Amino acid sequence: MVSLRCIMKVKEELKALGLKYVIVELGMVEILEDLSDEQRKELKKNLLKSGLELLDDKRSIIIEKIKNVIVEIIHFEDKLPETNYSDFIAKKLNYDYAYLSAIFSEVKGITIQQYIILHKIEYVKELLLYDELNLTEIAYKLHYSSVAHLSNQFKKVTGLAPSFYKQLKLKRSYNLENL
Repeated sequence: MVSLRCIMKVKEELKALGLKYVIVELGMVEILEDLSDEQRKELKKNLLKSGLELLDDKRSIIIEKIKNVIVEIIHFEDKLPETNYSDFIAKKLNYDYAYLSAIFSEVKGITIQQYIILHKIEYVKELLLYDELNLTEIAYKLHYSSVAHLSNQFKKVTGLAPSFYKQLKLKRSYNLENL
């Protein structure tokens, strides 16, 4: 699992620099002490070698936190949040949603809601390719009101019906295996 490797790599880098930390989660580290400029440069350089990035800009950090909450909601929550997504994100990050939304839209060029939809559709693609769940089960898992709603959103984003997308990917895999 990539995220676990990323967390382990960050812990290794912090330990190598002699830095004590409180929390290391996907997308966030809480360090007990202030970093010197040299430690910050070294940590940034070493993380980049592993494809990871050290964010210093407050807006970038907030955006990463928003993205992490969305990943948490879509991939790891079995039930819908008791409030809508905007209230859930605002409460989880302890910021006003209008503030979060404005920053996200300005930097990413899309709304948080559009990002949620795009992320959900990417997850639907994965689930279709794993072929463990049918479309009805996927719609239920991702809290769509119906299979039709999921299919319409999928087609709007990808230009393809979910069933056609799945056939296309399976056909491509079959052709690659038989070269």
